[in-house]
Amino acid sequence: MSEVLVFFLVIVVLLVGTVIAIYNSLIAKQNQVKNINASVDVALKNRYDLIPNLVATVKQYATHENELLTKVVEFRSRAINAVGIENFKTNNEISTALGGMKIMAESYPELKASENFIHLQKSLNEVEAQISAARRAYNSAVMVYNNAVQMFPSNIIANMFKFSLQEFFEAPEAEQKTPDIKELFR
Repeated sequence: MSEVLVFFLVIVVLLVGTVIAIYNSLIAKQNQVKNINASVDVALKNRYDLIPNLVATVKQYATHENELLTKVVEFRSRAINAVGIENFKTNNEISTALGGMKIMAESYPELKASENFIHLQKSLNEVEAQISAARRAYNSAVMVYNNAVQMFPSNIIANMFKFSLQEFFEAPEAEQKTPDIKELFR
């Protein structure tokens, strides 16, 4: 074979290898985004399951938390209809309001003395921390993936194989809904 033919074959093999490597990298980044999104959903589901238990415990042990629980109900009602960034803001307000339960427990010793309340409060703190961490990880993975889809030379491969940009955190509608706290108090 002539040297020119060998040279062109090497170039073709290198190009094909580069395309394969970039494609596989994009797939890995896309799968990372999906994996972390599922982690966010799990954390939101944990919160969704925990709130009714927390409300039931608070209902048994105190009447002093009416203002806080009214806020939680209000935020929950807004969260049902919130989407995108508004959903983040509403969920952050819920987190802040639920954090107020810690202050309430310090103010009302009979509430603080409840083992169930303390356990659920710790569980809620853990879930809130997991949600926050999962959102940060998801947004970071989306940024890395979107950069790969938009930056040269991987954008060429991304366009060829129709990779599209991912949106930053947006929970599925079912997971955005929090328990109906009003119903829990009836």
